[in-house]
Amino acid sequence: MDAGGSIFNAMLQEFDGAARLLGLDPGIWKILTSPKRQITVSCPIQMDNGEIEVFTGYRVQYNITLGPAKGGIRYHPDVSLDEVTALAAWMTWKCAVAHVPFGGGKGGIICDPTRMSRRELEALTRRYVAEIIDSIGPEKDVPAPDVNTNDQIMAWVMDTYSMHVGHTSTAVVTGKPVEMGGSLGRREATGRGVMIVTREAAKHLGFDIKGATVAVQGFGNVGSVSADLLAGLGAKIVAVTDWKGGVYNGDGLDIAKMLDFARQHKTIDGFPGGEPIENEALFKLEVDVLVPAALENQITMENAPSIRARVVTEGANGPTTPEAHRHLHERGVFVIPDILANAGGVTTSYFEWVQDRHGYFWTEAEVNHRLEAMMFEAFQAVLQTSLKYKTDMRTAAYIVAINRVATVTKMRGMYA
Repeated sequence: MDAGGSIFNAMLQEFDGAARLLGLDPGIWKILTSPKRQITVSCPIQMDNGEIEVFTGYRVQYNITLGPAKGGIRYHPDVSLDEVTALAAWMTWKCAVAHVPFGGGKGGIICDPTRMSRRELEALTRRYVAEIIDSIGPEKDVPAPDVNTNDQIMAWVMDTYSMHVGHTSTAVVTGKPVEMGGSLGRREATGRGVMIVTREAAKHLGFDIKGATVAVQGFGNVGSVSADLLAGLGAKIVAVTDWKGGVYNGDGLDIAKMLDFARQHKTIDGFPGGEPIENEALFKLEVDVLVPAALENQITMENAPSIRARVVTEGANGPTTPEAHRHLHERGVFVIPDILANAGGVTTSYFEWVQDRHGYFWTEAEVNHRLEAMMFEAFQAVLQTSLKYKTDMRTAAYIVAINRVATVTKMRGMYA
């Protein structure tokens, strides 16, 4: 874990600043910066051409003080143990900020799913689950979809686990199809959380979200739902970009039409409701709210000085580099950090797990009502902490998270 440029070290930087302000006990500090369990497995599968390939898989349970580990499984050629460990740590803090009774976990397999058949993906998923079977379960570790995984892959995870334990266990994963125990409202949950915290930030800063101008980078699940729900509050979505291109309209874009266009064309590039715009220009727009909802490291010291938004709501994970974040904060930009802004997803995953364990399912309106209450509470806790410690919202979110995990760690004591 001592690689100079490691993602885990980036997480530790964010942790250290908050831990110092909190006056964290040195012993607890050591516990909270050490992953509890790191599992590496070899997954041999027979490929369609008859050859055997062996894939490396990881599952990291970073901290389980507050409850079962929670976190996605990603399939990507660049997956590494360092990355998975850092992501598991971030899940620990995200769950604690959202006040859900989960610890942090993450999984990954080094593979290129775009070059694999459906049968190969299913075989790989089932073998991976079989290799980590003793470490997962509704009360141990609850996986979910992540990069290049989806509800179908979660269905295979659930089925493989159920076959091993001898009964159907829907609560072992979240992000499943609704037909087999998934939750209504789960797909929209991350974007809904982005909308809720943005609305609350506008109230705190004293501007009306109705009529506020918004630019959204990324029109995938998070970006499109965020744009749609903010437009529903009366905000004016003036610019949106995606992987291929973007659209700008100073009078506001018709998001309902854009959603239809994106469904048909798999991109918003060429949408007729405005003029083309690139990411670079989108970040320079004078808007009330900027929502980076694409990939990590999008706001860097190269473009941060030209950002003129009042609020940056991090819909994506890690869209802002630490240096760029410091710069924005010093200039008075109100940044709502990812571990708070996009916690709507894990909160509704928690709701899915609760519904599965009870075998009783809620309406979409009930899910949204509960999500509203928990995101509002999380935003207020972080905001009050930032005012108390006179610090930025990211550091405040870490303070809230670390304090919750540290308090329970102390209460539980040391098992020896």
